[in-house]
This record gives sequence, C-alpha cells and structure tokens, in this order.
Amino acid sequence: MKLSLTHDEMAAYCGELRASNQAFESHYPADSFDRQPVHTVYGGANLLKAGFAAKLGEVALKTLETYAPSYSVFARALGLPRADTLPTNAMELASLTRALEANPDQVRETKQAAWLAFTVYKRVVKKLQTEPVEDNRIDFEDGYGNRPDDEEDGHAASAADEVAKGMREGLLPPFIGIRVKTFSEECKQRSIRTLDIFLTRLAEQTGGKLPPNFIVTLPKVTTPGQVSTCARILENLEARLGFPKESLKMEIMIETTQAIINHQGENTVPLLVAAAGSRCRSAIFGTYDYTASCNITAAHQNHTHPACDFARHVMQVSLAGTGITISDGATTSMPIGPHKAAKDALLSAQKMDENRVVVHGAWKLHYDNIMHSLRHGYYQGWDLNPGQLPVRYAAMDTFFLSSLQDASARLNAFLNKAAQATLVGNTFDDAATGQGLLNFFLRGMACGAITEQEVLATGITLDELRSRSFVQIVNNRTSK
Repeated sequence: MKLSLTHDEMAAYCGELRASNQAFESHYPADSFDRQPVHTVYGGANLLKAGFAAKLGEVALKTLETYAPSYSVFARALGLPRADTLPTNAMELASLTRALEANPDQVRETKQAAWLAFTVYKRVVKKLQTEPVEDNRIDFEDGYGNRPDDEEDGHAASAADEVAKGMREGLLPPFIGIRVKTFSEECKQRSIRTLDIFLTRLAEQTGGKLPPNFIVTLPKVTTPGQVSTCARILENLEARLGFPKESLKMEIMIETTQAIINHQGENTVPLLVAAAGSRCRSAIFGTYDYTASCNITAAHQNHTHPACDFARHVMQVSLAGTGITISDGATTSMPIGPHKAAKDALLSAQKMDENRVVVHGAWKLHYDNIMHSLRHGYYQGWDLNPGQLPVRYAAMDTFFLSSLQDASARLNAFLNKAAQATLVGNTFDDAATGQGLLNFFLRGMACGAITEQEVLATGITLDELRSRSFVQIVNNRTSK
C-alpha cells in the first residue's frame, strides 16, 4: 500500500518519539516487584538488642494466645469476612477444626469463612515463629525523644554494636535501618552527629560492611535541600568509612503540608526524591504529624481522615512507576490491657475481660487501618508494638486470600481468551483490569500472602509473571 510520508519523514517522526519515550522511561522505569516488607517496626534506639526480632515474636505469640486462643476468636475480634458465622460452641469448633486440619480445600468449598479464618490464623502463628519482624527502624526521633548529648552519643554507639552483633550471629530481620532526627534548625547538628557516630562505629565493628537492605530514614522533610544535604553526608561517610559506593540508601518521611505542596504551589514529592539522587528507596507517610500540620485537632487525627487520603494520593501519583516504594503510617492505639498481673499471680476473670475488650478494640482499629491502606495501594505500614504484629500479618493474608479465588478465575479467563474481552460472573474485564489482576498476584507473592503454586494455578507462567506486563503477555500469546 502506498504511503504519503517519505522514508525520511517517517524516520524523523520516529526519532522524535524515541527521544520522548526514552525520556519518559528514564523517569518511570516501572515499579519493582522485588520483596517489599509489609511493615516497619519502630523502636527506641536505647532499647535495641541484637535478638530483638525473636523476642518481639515471642511477645506477639503470647498476646495472641492470651486474647485469641482460637482462629474463631481472632476472626471475630478483627471482623474477618463472615466471621459472625463461625461457631462459638467448643464442640462445634473442635469438629470444624478437625475437618479443616484433615482436608482444608474440601471445607473451603462449603465453609469459605471458616477456611479463611483457619488459614489466616495458622499463617500468622507460623510467621510469628519464623520471621516476626520484616523491617526494623532503630529510632532516634519520636520513639526516642530528646536526651542529653552524651546519652544519645552512647546509644548511637551501642546500637551500632548490637547491629554488628546481629550481623555476626544472623539475628537481624531482612530489612533494617536507622531513623535520625529531623534536619530542622533545632535538630540538624544532633541528627548529623548521631548518624556519624552510628555509621562510624558500625564500620569499625564490621570492617565496612552493612546489613542487607540497610536504610537511613530522614523524618519531617520540608525542603529538597534537607534531602540533598543528607545524600551528600551519606556519600562522604561511604568514602571515609569504606562502605561500598551508593550502598547507603535513604527514605524520606512525608509528614508536613510543605512536603506535598510547596510555597510556589508545586508538588514537592518528586522534588524531594530527585534531591536524593539515586539514593532514595522509599517514601513514608506520617499520619499524625501531617494532620497536625493541617491544624486538625487531636480528637480528629486519625488514619482514615480525608486529609490523609489526599496526601496519600499525591504521593502515589507522584511516585507510581518510578521504582520508589511507598509506606503508610501507624495506628497509635496499642493493644495493651489496663491491668497487669503481679509476679506469679493471675488476673481475675473480670480484669481479664476488661483487658480483652481493650486489646480486641485496638486490634480491630489496626486491622481496619491496614485494610484502608491496602485498598489505597499502600502495601507497607508501621507497627509500634509486638501486640500489633499478629494483626499486620492477618490483614495482609486476609486481603489477598479473600480475593484469591475470584482473581484466579478472572485471570485464567483472560489468559485463555488472550486478547479478547472476557466476562466472568457479572464483571466485565478489559486490559487495564487484566494488569490490575496481574498486580494483585505480583504484590501477593512479594509479601508472601500468595504462594508460587497458587499463582501457577491461574495458568500463567513464572516467566510471564516476571514480565510484569499484561499487554506483553497477551501479545506474546496471540503471536504464537
């Protein structure tokens, strides 16, 4: 067929598009689906011990056993899907449990709610026994407070000693880092000094080696200048202390209105990330500092406030496709009962009931907050107390497992019919939804809630999954 455009004109237009497309791809290299921790546990640097992760797991298991000794109790406390249908009678529960242990897939067909509650509970217990903490931040900011310089100097050095010990003995979680104070005028010198002491001592103890996935957290960022200065400090310390080049990564905390929109009306988030050069790995939203900066009163500062959702969405659209991960904030209501038993004594039934009400209430709030984050595309958040850990893992597993069958059927239908639009049940799917389904499995695998076998059951191959592109998968299948 004859073309109107000449060969040279076609080449020129394609050259223009190539330059434009390459520029786009340099800014948006695509999200990584490597493992992202589902949470970060913040703890004061003064409390850090090398074996802290296992200890937190023990406390979390004890809390679970005390206040939710069965999957039925736990599911009802959190409000898992149709948890109200689970048996409360001990004999009925025991009979159902035996059936689930013998053949969970068979029970799943007729008692989905029981299967989900049972499976989630089992996974939570196993997780707390094997890897209770995925990411830890050694905190010198809000979780530590303001202390005399000599005291903070000592804790910066002792925290480095404990990290070095954890490295030698294999006790650290998969991700770990340090949160210094803000780079504000009041705190800048103290913050830099703590970072210097910690990293200098760590280099001395380890011969210039860092733990895997180590990161430096810069809180309450307000200007790109704070970020660029932090990046230069890290570059300087790498050279002085023998750490590999570009090994000291950082994450920024979005906790002020100025970190969202600056004085010129610009979106600040991309400017902050750019100021870090290639060092920025993630951005974290701080719920309570942000709402305070919006002049929201304490009674209305909460995780699901519309002001928080606005900030989350700005962060999300600013960083989508850049490879920078995002993390949500904390639930500050702790699952700690008002009554504590004296040594070698037991609480009365009434006091135990009062404790249970408080713990279950805090669990439910944390669960709802996590599910809110997940629905908004935030797959990581904060945990502040070991009693919150069972809820974190339960929410993640529930989010993915409760949708697994439907997502599997829809993805399987897509793949079977390749580029054709499909209808499963009463839901019409197009290519964009196909990518969303693919993202569901990629995210579920990355956080450990979906197994490789469950992904393969959809009919997709691991090579196709790794492509991360539904359009590419369809094109490859239709071209065969």
